[in-house]
Amino acid sequence: MEKILIIGCRKIMDEICFACNRCFTAFNLNQGEFVRYGEHEAELIGLTACSDCPGKTLVPRLALLWNSPLGEEPTKIHLAPCVVKCPHGQTIADDVKSRCGIEIIEGTHPYQHVGAIFG
Repeated sequence: MEKILIIGCRKIMDEICFACNRCFTAFNLNQGEFVRYGEHEAELIGLTACSDCPGKTLVPRLALLWNSPLGEEPTKIHLAPCVVKCPHGQTIADDVKSRCGIEIIEGTHPYQHVGAIFG
């Protein structure tokens, strides 16, 4: 079973998205980048923020997940569109890719943010 972690932009999550419903809706409806899981079992195990600009503390925070006593480790990490479109998005993506050792997918939902900060 795939275990999915979503990383979103803290500013967007706090100020624009309503409980990140676009990412959750896409996951639940198997839309956007989640279509890749098709009929395979996939479980959303977490949603976290980038730790604010420029995302320097994200990877140390992710280490807490891998060291958690819950035993829930992601098999895939999805970067929400708000991170992908962020001016620091590529740096965040590269840092997570180089340090986490699992597949990073850039994107979650196909829906437009109304009044999005990054376009």
